[in-house]
Amino acid sequence: MNWITAKNNQTLKLKDIPETAIGALREDILKHCRSGMRIIAFFGRKEAASVKLFAVLADDAASSLLVSSAVFKDGIGSYESITPEIPSFCNYERELYENFGIEPSGHPWLKPLRYPHKRERMEDYPFFRVEGEGIHEVAVGPVHAGIIEPGHFRFMCEGEKVRHLEIQLGYQHRGIEALLCGADFMKKAALAESIAGDSVIAHMTAYSEALESQMKITVPKKAAAIRAIALEMERAGVHIGNLGAICGDIGYLTGNAFFGATRTYVINSLLAICGSRFGRGLVRPGGVVHDLDKDIAAGVVKTLKNVQSRIEMMCEKMFNCPSVLSRLQKTGILDRKTAEAIGMTGPAGRASGLKLDIRASHPWGFYKFSPFYRISLDTGDVFARSFMRYMEIRRSLEFVIEQIENLEHGELRKEPAALQPASFTVSLTEGIRGEITHVCISGEQGEISTYKVKDPSFANWLGLACAVRGEGVSDFPLCNKSFDLSYCGHDL
Repeated sequence: MNWITAKNNQTLKLKDIPETAIGALREDILKHCRSGMRIIAFFGRKEAASVKLFAVLADDAASSLLVSSAVFKDGIGSYESITPEIPSFCNYERELYENFGIEPSGHPWLKPLRYPHKRERMEDYPFFRVEGEGIHEVAVGPVHAGIIEPGHFRFMCEGEKVRHLEIQLGYQHRGIEALLCGADFMKKAALAESIAGDSVIAHMTAYSEALESQMKITVPKKAAAIRAIALEMERAGVHIGNLGAICGDIGYLTGNAFFGATRTYVINSLLAICGSRFGRGLVRPGGVVHDLDKDIAAGVVKTLKNVQSRIEMMCEKMFNCPSVLSRLQKTGILDRKTAEAIGMTGPAGRASGLKLDIRASHPWGFYKFSPFYRISLDTGDVFARSFMRYMEIRRSLEFVIEQIENLEHGELRKEPAALQPASFTVSLTEGIRGEITHVCISGEQGEISTYKVKDPSFANWLGLACAVRGEGVSDFPLCNKSFDLSYCGHDL
């Protein structure tokens, strides 16, 4: 057998993961992906005089994961690229080549994905060029007008129309995956919370679930419920803020002000629970640190019911306003075929018709007891991405209120234990932007020897580039807001 089957947060022994020739692994990947599976992890790990490649495929229909590996001796080598057949492998193969020099021969776009850690020069990036009469370039960033992170956008325009957009990231050389390795993994929770600052709960949950699986810890049910409550509050808060930003970009200032104020109610409720508006310090390996006592719970429910009514009222007005609809509808369309080909996830993928949601297909923690159903839209435009957020806000608020009102007494945390040696765990969560993947590999002494993170922005940035083709360059800010992607989530 070339693959071993696992579940979300199931720990495997490294010795049990099949090791096969790269040619056979490639053929298997093509076969499985053509039958409906998809790639969720594809990365290398340095081992003595070789590089070991791990591949993880998701079988969403069966709620299972397939894991396999291949070895490149002496840390060098090449193989026939998978990207021409399965485009969603594009960034994975670029990253593998960038980090280890293993060349996917025949790759159509083999250039830096993000600059290696500690690299200083960034002026020689090989941008794609479009030639022709009337073609001109528009460069934006990496320093932007707002207080946002660095990223460069290079537009190839014909008049006002965007013919091609190339997005250059990699300005933040954090090296966070290497920093997460070592024996003192309990002390590194703050690092896991900082992978993407608006996705604290999602990334910290994935980190904790991976470690708990390796520790053979079952989190108390109440702790799992509080984690899910916090995650859905994080989702609702960010989506509300994003709707406000979209309103600002189209000059709908009523919505901009209203959503901005309403978001504050949600994140201040997280502040009441754990002392941080972004949920820092709440989730830790073994469970949660803070309880929801009776008074806090009552206050949060009262506040969120108010938020529900405010969102219903404002969204009814916003999505029935002709001037709003004229800017949102048929702008920045990403069709389902393209979204599926490049591996889109999350609200942006679901707005293009993809029914991918880890809460439904690979449930973890409390979602095993309170399953989510998958929702999607099919127009793939800014309107769909905006309305998808409205639907997710409603669903998250309903979930949070229901779970708080039915929260049972119980333990909050189990005592952490040692990691199993030489083990492999994949932990998936559904963050605000989509599927978050953490892979934890422990060493012979029970330390974290390799840690791999994939934020949904890893694939979704390419979706933005595809969506703006043929659009007016002035529509880019609106399209960008509707995807709401993370720079730091990409620049690991």
